[in-house]
Amino acid sequence: MTSTRRRRPTLDDVAEAVGVSRATVSNAYNRPDQLSTQLREQVLRAAKELGYPGPNPTARSLATSRTGAIAFLLDASLSAAFSDPALSITLDALAKAVEPGGHALLLLPGAEAHGGPPAERVLAAQADIAVAYSLADGTPALQTVHDRGLPLVVIDQPLLPDTARVGCDDRGGAALAARHLLELGHRRFAILSAPRLSDGPSGLESARASSFHGTRERLAGYLSALSEAGISDVAVSEAPWLSADTARASAVELLHRSPRPTALLCMSDQLALAAVAAARQLGLHVPSDVSVVGFDDTPQAAWAEPPLTTVRQDLAGKGRTAGELALHLLDGGAPPPPVVLPVSLIRRNSTAPV
Repeated sequence: MTSTRRRRPTLDDVAEAVGVSRATVSNAYNRPDQLSTQLREQVLRAAKELGYPGPNPTARSLATSRTGAIAFLLDASLSAAFSDPALSITLDALAKAVEPGGHALLLLPGAEAHGGPPAERVLAAQADIAVAYSLADGTPALQTVHDRGLPLVVIDQPLLPDTARVGCDDRGGAALAARHLLELGHRRFAILSAPRLSDGPSGLESARASSFHGTRERLAGYLSALSEAGISDVAVSEAPWLSADTARASAVELLHRSPRPTALLCMSDQLALAAVAAARQLGLHVPSDVSVVGFDDTPQAAWAEPPLTTVRQDLAGKGRTAGELALHLLDGGAPPPPVVLPVSLIRRNSTAPV
């Protein structure tokens, strides 16, 4: 006894059932604005009755040379990325910006050893464009993006010639934070730095040599403002990979210095919240014993105890702009000049006069 396998319905079958052309059925799925609501509903109803599931996405990609996907390149694992509130806000805004065009996001996680996604993963990614989120200088994955000829949008870093980019005024924001503490009378400072992707002990010189442009800029902003006030002796400690435990340990190291700093400048809100936890661990009170300033103004900064003084950047605006830049490049546009978003200081209760 032989069994006959039922033939899968095709686009032609739907066109014949409705009495329209193949192009009309295709438009019902791919360009619905080209059909009246009544005709599109008629086509989709016939397709459902016939069991036609819609156009094959693989075949459509081959025909158009487009996948509809945006590769989002990260410098950390997905678990670390999803625990970063600044990234979550930025990514959500980017997704909303590209959603009307039907674009999907393909997340490519990084690893500590790479400083970004492995090059082979970028090479195999089925995507029309890449968005790099805060990657280190010389990240190998970016060379792979270039070799594939994919358009590229950079969020924050690195700085690349003739590349669409959106970031914030890192140096100016850091200077705002330092000047705020100076105005409160502080003279003993320490800096809790973001990762640097370089070997050797944590400290001022290693932070200056960081592979991350944003780290170098924020450090330069802090040191410039402090230098203007005649302060040059500033301790710096790094929090590798923004882990809460390592950040707290780095902050404890700074607070154990003698004389103890009265003010901590932290390169992110995550680091600042870890510094507050470290102060509590040592029996210190924020802000009467030590003032703490963050950077980003994530929602957690306002919810913290005490609420965190921080530098606000427009994280949602950054993601939205990155999405708009991606759509611009996908439409064949040339990379525009870099977009630098302004920052502002948000004063809350984690800082006080000496």
